[in-house]
Amino acid sequence: MFATDVDGVLTDAGMYYSESGDEWKKFNTHDGMGIKLLQKAGILTAIITQESTKIVMRRAQKLTIPEVHQGVYDKLAVLKELIARHGLSMDQVAYIGDDVNDLQALGAVGFSAAPADGMPPVLKTVRYVCKKKGGEGAVREVADLILAARQPR
Repeated sequence: MFATDVDGVLTDAGMYYSESGDEWKKFNTHDGMGIKLLQKAGILTAIITQESTKIVMRRAQKLTIPEVHQGVYDKLAVLKELIARHGLSMDQVAYIGDDVNDLQALGAVGFSAAPADGMPPVLKTVRYVCKKKGGEGAVREVADLILAARQPR
């Protein structure tokens, strides 16, 4: 399973508001293609985020991400529920996060990653620090690593 946070990972961590109060987020199409490639390879994809917005649900629907969990304060508990439901182990999970609310999940999974601009405590914890920043292809970078590691040698 590949699971990701949203703000600061799939986005640049910016929260944009219009005068009328509409909220916008910018997603990277390369990250979206990375998620689609993981799905094509038979890898379950998931979003686990503390925020709760219609924007995230729309992006998840467009990418046909089957597991979308918003408003989550205990991301590790959600990961544990997902692996139990899907018959996986934590060693079979890759998770990418960028901030301190991701630390427990990052410390429990088989492969942990963070965008280049993740918070210092996260960068010290993860197994892999991306060359790309959040919202600028970090998810695609991790997806490509996972897919390359699965290729026969």
